[in-house]
Amino acid sequence: MNFAVARANMVDSQLRTNKVADAALLEAFLAVPRERFVPVAFHDTAYFDDDLPLGNGRVMLEPMVLARLLEAARIGGGDKVLDIGCTSGYGAAILARLAAVVVAVEEDSALARDARARLAELGVLHAAIVEAPLVEGHAAEAPYDAIVIEGGVAHIPDAIAAQLAEGGRLVTIVRAGAGMGRATLMTRVNGVLSHRPLFDAAAPFLPGFARAPHFVF
Repeated sequence: MNFAVARANMVDSQLRTNKVADAALLEAFLAVPRERFVPVAFHDTAYFDDDLPLGNGRVMLEPMVLARLLEAARIGGGDKVLDIGCTSGYGAAILARLAAVVVAVEEDSALARDARARLAELGVLHAAIVEAPLVEGHAAEAPYDAIVIEGGVAHIPDAIAAQLAEGGRLVTIVRAGAGMGRATLMTRVNGVLSHRPLFDAAAPFLPGFARAPHFVF
């Protein structure tokens, strides 16, 4: 497969046709080799418009969903970004082409190891992989101008919300249950976190972000 052609087709047929228009973001998707971040068995499907399984219930988000989330986050060249649930590092590599600093959190040791290796191989210098529980974020480098949560959540933990700077943007996929979720933009203004739904999207719950089971009497 000619992966450069596949990347161009992905950008033209999946991103541009789904309201992704930011030039810097499109250039980042053209530049980062998505196939390098998936197991060899999935190289031929790396540019399909679907989530890619990475094992243990984790996935790499569909390109269109990731691109629209990142566009909504309005990442600027001077921003510090927290990437939660970075899996093998693809989203972090995209973000590293848009922001000044990227802190990417992954709790799966194998995925974190893969992410470090891929970023090193590609010469990505200003994205750091932190192995830690996803629900904790990474308070040591807070506050962040933007927070990207790469998966489904039932709620935003207070510990993560507190790491968003004034004027900061948080994007994720909010799910009420087993069905379709909503890509959502949250913005902190005067200390208050507002919510704005963006579009329908499906993604598995990230570890620790599903709603706790409860008893009904």
